[in-house]
Amino acid sequence: MKPNSLKAWNIRRLDVRAFAEAEAHWHETRSITDLERLAQECGEKNAKLPEVFWEARGEMRPGTGGTFHVWLHLRASTCVPLTCQRCLGVVEMPLVVDRWFRFVADESTAESQDDDSEEDVLSMEPRPDLLTLLEDELLMALPLVPMHEACPETPGTSAGETEVDATVPVATHPFSVLSTLKS
Repeated sequence: MKPNSLKAWNIRRLDVRAFAEAEAHWHETRSITDLERLAQECGEKNAKLPEVFWEARGEMRPGTGGTFHVWLHLRASTCVPLTCQRCLGVVEMPLVVDRWFRFVADESTAESQDDDSEEDVLSMEPRPDLLTLLEDELLMALPLVPMHEACPETPGTSAGETEVDATVPVATHPFSVLSTLKS
């Protein structure tokens, strides 16, 4: 990998071709609050949200006919507080993203090649926003139903349910007397 030049990369409108040709590398730690849609998924609304460590690396790979393809490697890791669907408590869920993307000239080329290829194909124009791509990938990494392996506490009663008090006698069914008339 070549050392990064002093060029400042605009990760909100990345020139992916130049990034890959420079074999550039970008990494940072960012608060989940900067990723608004992901922050909304977090179960603990008043807690300090964790940070996301993420990095992107560009490279040019040889293709057919002497051409080169633009590639971007995106990696990220964090641990987000979600609501356990069993006990309704907070469950810390690790999220890991490790994805490669191949970039092509425009949206129509990306659409036509994406279905036929194993890799994810994205368009270089309009210039991609790496933070949006990062957030999309983290959202897709969320579990469908977040749950503890074993819940630390038993679930309480839901709205409209009443707790059963063992000291109160259970009322007999009004028709239970009819069962004695059978004999």
